[in-house]
Amino acid sequence: MKIVGLTGGIGSGKSTVAGFFKELGVPVYIADVEAKRITNTSKIVRRKVIALLGEKSFGTEGLNRSFVAKKIFNDKELLNQVNNIIHPKVRQHFARWVKKQKGHYCIKEAAILFESGGHTQCDYIILVTAPESIRVERILKRDPITRKEVQSRMDNQWPDEKKIPLASFVIENTNLAETKKQVKDIHHRILKG
Repeated sequence: MKIVGLTGGIGSGKSTVAGFFKELGVPVYIADVEAKRITNTSKIVRRKVIALLGEKSFGTEGLNRSFVAKKIFNDKELLNQVNNIIHPKVRQHFARWVKKQKGHYCIKEAAILFESGGHTQCDYIILVTAPESIRVERILKRDPITRKEVQSRMDNQWPDEKKIPLASFVIENTNLAETKKQVKDIHHRILKG
């Protein structure tokens, strides 16, 4: 089975694009969702994150996301250390998930596919882009965070200019009908490839 990486900066519309692929019957793995689940259920991950960031990193509901975000998105070293705790577990989970899937290909949607080196395990890469101003507005509508926090998260991701040459396909996600059309086109091209 071919593995197709789906990535893009925060607010680019990766989840929307992933949904369009699901509608076509393509199995989709959302790495961020699985990372959150693993972080909240793995005793090993929990212990390592607490050792790194302190007791306040977890509460009764699991990971204290706002506390952790404030710490790691302003400190690249801490961000890398947290990623190095969580991402190996996500890679292992993804490998097990792929073995259970049927079809010509599956999608692995991951915000930091390039930054984490995950793109090296993919047969194709789809990059979702949108102008930064649109991305910021989408995030502010979706998440209870400030403009400064959005910028901090964007600063920790590679810019599109660095990702585009590494991508097999680029979807400019500003018009939903056009985005859906591009997804269908890419789907057919992957099936033929």
